[in-house]
Amino acid sequence: MVPSSRARVAVRDDPGRTRSAAAVSAVLVVGAGLALRALAAGEVAKYGGDALYTLLLFALVFAAAPRTAPAKAAALALAVSWGVEFLQLSDVPAHLARESTAARLVLGSTFNAPDLFWYAVGAATGWLAVRRA
Repeated sequence: MVPSSRARVAVRDDPGRTRSAAAVSAVLVVGAGLALRALAAGEVAKYGGDALYTLLLFALVFAAAPRTAPAKAAALALAVSWGVEFLQLSDVPAHLARESTAARLVLGSTFNAPDLFWYAVGAATGWLAVRRA
């Protein structure tokens, strides 16, 4: 049974419930990313990870600001993902990646243009999932 639009609005208007759902979603996305790395290789793991990276950012937007409109959350997650990717055109992420595993995981180290498309896939997936909820 598909929830009525009134029920969907009620869920989105409850910041505590939205924040909790976003936190659970973030944990699930991290788990999916770890599973993807363990089970897949090559382009599937890389580009799937890119989409999941942006999907994680999307969930974190709702954890921090639960009343954010889905389109705005998707745009913000995509902008941050693209910003990090374009930052890789400088030496900053590569330098930080050599110094810290966490920085390497968050910032990457090398610009790769196809990543931009896969970040958009992650943002669109988040937006569609929230719109259908």
